[in-house]
Parts: sequence; structure tokens; C-alpha cells
Amino acid sequence: MKKFVLVCALVIGASVATFAQNGGGNGGGGRGRRTPEQQVTRLKEQLTLTDAQAAKVLTVYTAQGKVMDSLRTAANGDWQSKRPAMTALNKKTSEKILPILTADQATAYKKQLEEQAKAQAAREQGN
Repeated sequence: MKKFVLVCALVIGASVATFAQNGGGNGGGGRGRRTPEQQVTRLKEQLTLTDAQAAKVLTVYTAQGKVMDSLRTAANGDWQSKRPAMTALNKKTSEKILPILTADQATAYKKQLEEQAKAQAAREQGN
């Protein structure tokens, strides 16, 4: 469990770093932010969520989005100061999503998080 929490923290931190480097938002040259609906659609496709699961995950992502927006506003361009809060928020979001998933889905979700962490680490070494 400790390894999973560490991996989640790395993935979240890496995501925040990438977001900040790309200028944030949709016009910064990066992928842009996904809406809660887009996040759910992506997970639904990758993990074959049921409609009931998707509705629960949407609630989690919507709540996360509201808090993340307030953190972005408070950061006022100083992403490093808000990075720990954003990392913690993403970790909590993952922890809330896991119980919604079946065992097989949770395994696949954890694997995705690990792969994202590895990819981010590789990108950071390239910079």
C-alpha cells in the first residue's frame, strides 16, 4: 500500500509539473485540462466502467475540479507553492476512485498510474 501511495504521489506531482511547464490551461501548448466529464469518459473506455461507476467517479472528479480551480487561482502563476496541495488532492482523488472499482479495474487503474509515473520520470530526465 505504501508503494501505491508513493506511486500516486509521483504521478500527481509529475502531472502538476508538466501542467506548469506547459503553461497550464488549454492555450499553453500542452494537452490542456480535461473536464470531469472527459476524465470519466477516458476511464470508462479504459476500465469499462458501468454507468453507476461512471456517475460516482464523475462526482469525485467534479469535486476535485472545484478544489483544483481554487488552488490554481490562489497560485497566481506560482505553481511551486501550490504543488504539495495539488499533489495531495490528486492522491485523495485516486484513493476515492479505487473503492468504486472492481478488483480487476483497480489493478488496471493502479497499473495506469505506475505507467504515468514512469513516463513522467523519463520526460523529466530528458529536460
